[in-house]
Amino acid sequence: MTVEEIVHRIGQRSERLASGLPVSVPPLGSDFSLNGVIPQPATYRAASVLIPLVNHADGLSVLLTQRTDDMPSHAGQISFPGGRRQTGDADAVDTALRETREEVGLERRFVTVLGILDRYRTGTGYEITPVVGLVEPGFTVHADPREVADVFEVPLAHFLDEANHRIESRIWKDRERRYYAMPYGERYIWGATAGMLKNLQHALTAGD
Repeated sequence: MTVEEIVHRIGQRSERLASGLPVSVPPLGSDFSLNGVIPQPATYRAASVLIPLVNHADGLSVLLTQRTDDMPSHAGQISFPGGRRQTGDADAVDTALRETREEVGLERRFVTVLGILDRYRTGTGYEITPVVGLVEPGFTVHADPREVADVFEVPLAHFLDEANHRIESRIWKDRERRYYAMPYGERYIWGATAGMLKNLQHALTAGD
Protein backbone atom coordinates (compact mmCIF):
# COMPACT_ATOMS: atom_id res chain seq x y z
CA MET A 1 0.00 0.00 0.00
CA THR A 2 1.43 3.37 -1.02
CA VAL A 3 1.66 6.46 1.15
CA GLU A 4 -0.82 8.17 -1.18
CA GLU A 5 -3.35 5.36 -0.67
CA ILE A 6 -2.95 5.57 3.09
CA VAL A 7 -3.40 9.36 3.09
CA HIS A 8 -6.56 9.00 1.00
CA ARG A 9 -8.15 6.20 3.04
CA ILE A 10 -7.47 7.74 6.45
CA GLY A 11 -8.68 11.13 5.23
CA GLN A 12 -11.82 9.64 3.72
CA ARG A 13 -12.80 7.74 6.87
CA SER A 14 -11.98 10.71 9.09
CA GLU A 15 -14.20 13.00 7.03
CA ARG A 16 -17.09 10.53 7.15
CA LEU A 17 -16.75 10.13 10.92
CA ALA A 18 -16.67 13.91 11.42
CA SER A 19 -19.73 14.37 9.20
CA GLY A 20 -21.73 11.60 10.84
CA LEU A 21 -21.89 9.62 7.62
CA PRO A 22 -22.06 5.81 7.83
CA VAL A 23 -18.80 3.88 7.89
CA SER A 24 -18.04 0.20 8.22
CA VAL A 25 -17.99 -0.94 11.84
CA PRO A 26 -14.43 -1.26 13.21
CA PRO A 27 -13.39 -4.61 14.67
CA LEU A 28 -13.12 -3.17 18.20
CA GLY A 29 -14.84 -0.32 19.99
CA SER A 30 -13.33 -0.98 23.37
CA ASP A 31 -11.38 -3.32 25.63
CA PHE A 32 -14.71 -5.08 26.19
CA SER A 33 -15.50 -5.92 22.55
CA LEU A 34 -14.18 -9.49 22.76
CA ASN A 35 -15.57 -10.22 26.21
CA GLY A 36 -19.35 -10.19 26.11
CA VAL A 37 -21.32 -8.60 28.94
CA ILE A 38 -18.96 -7.55 31.73
CA PRO A 39 -18.91 -4.55 34.10
CA GLN A 40 -17.74 -1.35 32.44
CA PRO A 41 -16.82 2.12 33.77
CA ALA A 42 -19.82 4.38 34.40
CA THR A 43 -18.09 7.39 32.83
CA TYR A 44 -15.14 7.94 30.50
CA ARG A 45 -12.48 10.65 30.42
CA ALA A 46 -11.43 12.11 27.07
CA ALA A 47 -7.94 11.24 25.83
CA SER A 48 -6.05 11.13 22.55
CA VAL A 49 -3.11 9.26 21.11
CA LEU A 50 -1.01 9.86 18.04
CA ILE A 51 -0.50 6.93 15.68
CA PRO A 52 2.78 8.17 14.15
CA LEU A 53 3.53 6.70 10.71
CA VAL A 54 7.17 7.50 10.02
CA ASN A 55 7.73 8.03 6.29
CA HIS A 56 11.06 6.31 5.66
CA ALA A 57 12.36 5.89 2.11
CA ASP A 58 12.05 2.10 2.39
CA GLY A 59 8.54 2.11 3.84
CA LEU A 60 6.33 3.34 6.66
CA SER A 61 6.89 2.37 10.27
CA VAL A 62 4.84 2.93 13.43
CA LEU A 63 6.52 4.76 16.29
CA LEU A 64 5.67 3.28 19.70
CA THR A 65 6.72 3.78 23.30
CA GLN A 66 7.31 1.45 26.21
CA ARG A 67 6.09 2.84 29.50
CA THR A 68 8.31 2.84 32.56
CA ASP A 69 7.87 0.07 35.11
CA ASP A 70 6.81 2.47 37.87
CA MET A 71 3.87 4.11 36.09
CA PRO A 72 0.63 3.99 38.13
CA SER A 73 -1.26 2.32 35.27
CA HIS A 74 -0.18 0.11 32.35
CA ALA A 75 3.36 -0.02 33.72
CA GLY A 76 5.88 -1.46 31.26
CA GLN A 77 3.32 -1.78 28.49
CA ILE A 78 3.74 -0.67 24.88
CA SER A 79 1.59 2.24 23.80
CA PHE A 80 1.21 5.16 21.44
CA PRO A 81 2.29 8.58 22.66
CA GLY A 82 -0.74 10.36 24.09
CA GLY A 83 -2.76 11.06 27.17
CA ARG A 84 -5.67 12.81 28.85
CA ARG A 85 -7.21 15.94 27.35
CA GLN A 86 -6.26 19.11 29.25
CA THR A 87 -8.30 22.28 29.65
CA GLY A 88 -6.09 24.28 27.30
CA ASP A 89 -6.25 21.78 24.43
CA ALA A 90 -8.20 23.02 21.41
CA ASP A 91 -9.38 19.55 20.36
CA ALA A 92 -8.43 15.87 20.23
CA VAL A 93 -5.70 16.54 17.66
CA ASP A 94 -4.16 19.22 19.87
CA THR A 95 -4.12 16.79 22.80
CA ALA A 96 -2.37 14.09 20.79
CA LEU A 97 0.29 16.44 19.43
CA ARG A 98 0.94 18.08 22.81
CA GLU A 99 1.27 14.75 24.61
CA THR A 100 3.55 13.38 21.88
CA ARG A 101 5.90 16.36 22.18
CA GLU A 102 5.93 16.04 25.98
CA GLU A 103 6.52 12.26 26.01
CA VAL A 104 8.97 11.71 23.15
CA GLY A 105 10.04 15.18 21.98
CA LEU A 106 8.46 14.87 18.52
CA GLU A 107 7.74 18.43 17.39
CA ARG A 108 4.54 19.29 15.55
CA ARG A 109 6.41 20.56 12.50
CA PHE A 110 7.39 16.99 11.63
CA VAL A 111 3.77 15.73 11.73
CA THR A 112 1.11 16.01 9.04
CA VAL A 113 -2.22 15.00 10.54
CA LEU A 114 -4.09 12.65 8.18
CA GLY A 115 -7.25 12.31 10.25
CA ILE A 116 -8.84 10.55 13.19
CA LEU A 117 -10.06 7.00 13.63
CA ASP A 118 -12.96 5.53 15.59
CA ARG A 119 -12.86 6.24 19.31
CA TYR A 120 -11.74 3.43 21.60
CA ARG A 121 -12.84 2.90 25.20
CA THR A 122 -10.51 1.33 27.75
CA GLY A 123 -11.11 -0.67 30.89
CA THR A 124 -9.41 2.09 32.86
CA GLY A 125 -12.11 4.59 31.94
CA TYR A 126 -10.72 6.53 28.98
CA GLU A 127 -12.36 7.24 25.65
CA ILE A 128 -9.43 7.59 23.28
CA THR A 129 -9.43 9.41 19.96
CA PRO A 130 -6.66 7.97 17.75
CA VAL A 131 -5.06 10.63 15.55
CA VAL A 132 -3.11 9.34 12.55
CA GLY A 133 -0.09 11.42 11.57
CA LEU A 134 2.47 11.11 8.80
CA VAL A 135 5.88 11.86 10.32
CA GLU A 136 8.81 13.03 8.25
CA PRO A 137 12.26 11.70 9.27
CA GLY A 138 14.80 14.08 10.77
CA PHE A 139 13.25 14.45 14.20
CA THR A 140 15.17 13.73 17.39
CA VAL A 141 13.64 11.63 20.15
CA HIS A 142 13.82 13.10 23.66
CA ALA A 143 11.87 10.67 25.83
CA ASP A 144 10.50 11.84 29.16
CA PRO A 145 12.23 9.42 31.59
CA ARG A 146 9.37 9.72 34.08
CA GLU A 147 6.95 8.07 31.64
CA VAL A 148 8.85 6.49 28.75
CA ALA A 149 11.46 3.75 29.07
CA ASP A 150 11.99 3.27 25.33
CA VAL A 151 10.92 4.57 21.93
CA PHE A 152 11.07 2.27 18.91
CA GLU A 153 9.55 1.62 15.49
CA VAL A 154 7.81 -1.36 13.90
CA PRO A 155 7.17 -1.68 10.14
CA LEU A 156 3.55 -0.81 9.34
CA ALA A 157 3.42 -3.92 7.16
CA HIS A 158 3.67 -6.06 10.30
CA PHE A 159 0.38 -4.67 11.62
CA LEU A 160 -1.40 -4.81 8.27
CA ASP A 161 -0.73 -8.55 7.94
CA GLU A 162 -3.54 -10.43 9.70
CA ALA A 163 -1.21 -13.39 10.18
CA ASN A 164 0.35 -11.30 12.96
CA HIS A 165 -2.97 -10.67 14.75
CA ARG A 166 -3.68 -12.99 17.67
CA ILE A 167 -6.57 -13.22 20.10
CA GLU A 168 -5.20 -14.19 23.49
CA SER A 169 -6.58 -14.22 27.01
CA ARG A 170 -5.64 -13.95 30.66
CA ILE A 171 -7.47 -13.98 33.99
CA TRP A 172 -8.10 -10.54 35.43
CA LYS A 173 -10.32 -9.92 38.48
CA ASP A 174 -11.45 -13.56 38.37
CA ARG A 175 -12.65 -13.31 34.77
CA GLU A 176 -11.13 -14.47 31.52
CA ARG A 177 -10.41 -11.38 29.41
CA ARG A 178 -9.73 -11.74 25.69
CA TYR A 179 -7.69 -9.20 23.73
CA TYR A 180 -5.67 -8.74 20.56
CA ALA A 181 -1.91 -9.14 20.59
CA MET A 182 0.55 -8.39 17.78
CA PRO A 183 4.01 -9.39 19.04
CA TYR A 184 7.02 -8.14 17.11
CA GLY A 185 10.22 -9.91 18.10
CA GLU A 186 10.62 -9.37 21.83
CA ARG A 187 8.04 -6.57 21.84
CA TYR A 188 4.68 -7.74 23.17
CA ILE A 189 2.10 -5.33 21.76
CA TRP A 190 -1.36 -6.02 23.17
CA GLY A 191 -4.53 -4.62 24.70
CA ALA A 192 -5.76 -1.17 23.71
CA THR A 193 -2.70 -0.47 21.55
CA ALA A 194 -3.22 -3.67 19.54
CA GLY A 195 -6.94 -2.93 19.40
CA MET A 196 -6.37 0.47 17.82
CA LEU A 197 -3.84 -1.05 15.42
CA LYS A 198 -6.52 -3.58 14.45
CA ASN A 199 -8.87 -0.69 13.74
CA LEU A 200 -6.15 1.06 11.72
CA GLN A 201 -5.74 -2.08 9.60
CA HIS A 202 -9.51 -2.11 9.08
CA ALA A 203 -9.58 1.58 8.08
CA LEU A 204 -6.87 0.97 5.48
CA THR A 205 -8.53 -2.10 3.97
CA ALA A 206 -12.30 -1.57 4.35
CA GLY A 207 -12.54 1.00 1.56
CA ASP A 208 -14.36 3.75 3.48
